[in-house]
Amino acid sequence: MIHIITTGGTIEGIDKDSKENELKSCQVLLEDFLSSANVSFSFTIENAFKKDSRSISPEDRKILADKIKFSEANKILITHGTFTMEDTAKYLGRHKLKKIIVLTGSFVLGSSANTDAPFNLGYAISSLRFLKPDVYVAMNGEIFHWNNVTKNLETNKFERKND
Repeated sequence: MIHIITTGGTIEGIDKDSKENELKSCQVLLEDFLSSANVSFSFTIENAFKKDSRSISPEDRKILADKIKFSEANKILITHGTFTMEDTAKYLGRHKLKKIIVLTGSFVLGSSANTDAPFNLGYAISSLRFLKPDVYVAMNGEIFHWNNVTKNLETNKFERKND
């Protein structure tokens, strides 16, 4: 069983217009991605909150940690906006929750025809089957440990800090 916890972000079609500083939302359902992939594993989806990740607070991260701690599942997938994904990964990693926790998202709105959301979602789900309990970021075909990941704003990709 995989417990998917959603937080909003680009993968769910939530985007903050940087010029107008307005939250724009275009409902994207992860169930649609999973249904179109015809998956056969069992999963539950729980919404923690729906925010642009730049608006995620320490209280929101505590909500996530509590949901993970009390989940009956040992495999947790968190969909998250990319702007502060590494911050949330570090927060959860420091809590040593003893579960396999993978954060993923997308750089292109989940509602766009050329979105990277389905690929990242599938890759993250697959990685849950092979990783040891800890916290990871799965983006664009790479897995990053929570204490060795950073987002490169110039290339718009995640990288290892120690490379």
